Amino acid sequence: MMEVSIFTYLGALLGHGAGVVIAHLLIVFILGLWVASAATKNLRAVPGTMQNIMEAYLGGVIAMGKDVIGEAKARQYLPLVATIGIFVFFANVLGIIPGFETPTANIGVTLTLALMVFVYYNFEGIRKNGVVHYLAHFAGPVAWLAPLMFPIEIVSHFSRIVSLSFRLFGNMKGDDLFLWVLLMLAPWLVPLPAYLLLSFSALLQTFVFMILTYVYLAGAVVIEEGHEEQAPDPVVDTMGAV
Repeated sequence: MMEVSIFTYLGALLGHGAGVVIAHLLIVFILGLWVASAATKNLRAVPGTMQNIMEAYLGGVIAMGKDVIGEAKARQYLPLVATIGIFVFFANVLGIIPGFETPTANIGVTLTLALMVFVYYNFEGIRKNGVVHYLAHFAGPVAWLAPLMFPIEIVSHFSRIVSLSFRLFGNMKGDDLFLWVLLMLAPWLVPLPAYLLLSFSALLQTFVFMILTYVYLAGAVVIEEGHEEQAPDPVVDTMGAV
C-alpha cells in the first residue's frame, strides 16, 4: 500500500519519512502558540472570544481531574495536562484537513508523549513520597505477596507506555486510512458526514490521553490516601476498546 503522506502537500515536497512528520509537528506547534497568544494577548475582566474559549477549556480540564486527583492537584498539574490536550487535539485534527497528515498517526510521536508522561508521573511520585515509600507501594498491601506483586506491578507500569502510545497511534492511523480511502472513492461533498465522526474521534482520543495522565499522576502522588487502587485500571479497561 502506498503511504498516505505522499498524497499530502508537505509529503509531495519532502517525501515519506521524518521530514514530513517534523514539518507537521511544527504546524501543530505554531497553532498551539497562536491559540495561547491570542487568548492571553488582551486579558480583560470581560473576556473576548479566545480568552473565553481558553478559560472554558482550562476550567474543563480542572473539572476533569477533580474527581480523579482532587481539585488542588488538578490545578497543580493543569499546565502539563492542558498543554498535552492542546498538542494532541491539534495533531489529531490536522490530519482531517485534506492535504495534511496526522502527526499522532506516527508511532514515534505517540511513543514520545507516552514516555514523557511515564517519566513525569514516576518522578512526581518519587519526589512527593520518597524513593523507598514510592517503590514500596509496588509490593502491595500484604507483605508475603510482595515477591509476586512487585514484578507484576513493574510490568503493569511499563505496559502503560504501550497502552498510551498504541491506543492513540492506532486510532489516528485508522482514521487517516479511512479518510484517504473515502476521499479516493467519493470525493467532493460526499465525505462531509465522515468529518463529523473523525472530529469526534480526534476529540475523544485527546480526552482519553488527558484523563489517563491524571489517573497515572493520581496513582503516583496520593499513595497514602489509597487512590492508587482506584485510579489506573478502570479507565484503561473502559477506554481500551476506543
